[in-house]
Amino acid sequence: MSRQNLSSTLLSSAVDELAALPGVGRKSALRFALHLLKQPKENVDRFGKAIIRLREDIKYCSVCNMISDVPVCPVCSDKTRERDLICVVESIRDVLSIENTGEYNGLYHVLGGIISPMDGISPSDIAIESLIKRVDGSDVKEVFLALNTTMEGETTSFYIYKKLKGFPVKISTIARGVGFGDELEYTDEVTLGKSISNRQLFIPSNL
Repeated sequence: MSRQNLSSTLLSSAVDELAALPGVGRKSALRFALHLLKQPKENVDRFGKAIIRLREDIKYCSVCNMISDVPVCPVCSDKTRERDLICVVESIRDVLSIENTGEYNGLYHVLGGIISPMDGISPSDIAIESLIKRVDGSDVKEVFLALNTTMEGETTSFYIYKKLKGFPVKISTIARGVGFGDELEYTDEVTLGKSISNRQLFIPSNL
């Protein structure tokens, strides 16, 4: 559906913005826009304000980099969590996937990406040094590498392993219930949960 087929420039502009969202084509964007037009004004106002507040007021936890409404996220503030265990993940979506399994009760560290020379992403572009600082001189006993089992994920895990191997911490990884090349976000909760419960020592294949 081309922009020229729309009778209103306001509608066309709204469709353009909605269609820019991941996985949303112009047909779906038009359906969303027309749906919003049918809603009471207060509902649309509430929707718009929620999006604006999300962009303007969201914070990133100063400890683990997770999104939060406050400077230190609820997980890092929760004294009932296993504070000597840190799960390292690529993205916020991975935190949500792991939390949904109910099989993990430690802390997190969100890297914000993985090492990928092809995409120009180096170790300095992701939050590895802040992870090292969290481990150094702390009571952390285990670092659990829960990165996607892709080549880039394995490369990142190996790099972190090399940076941490001088510290008195156990370095573990997800069990191979999650197959090579799989992404945590798309792994079913039962499989992911078992892979967390049965996590194993990280043995770098590069050595």
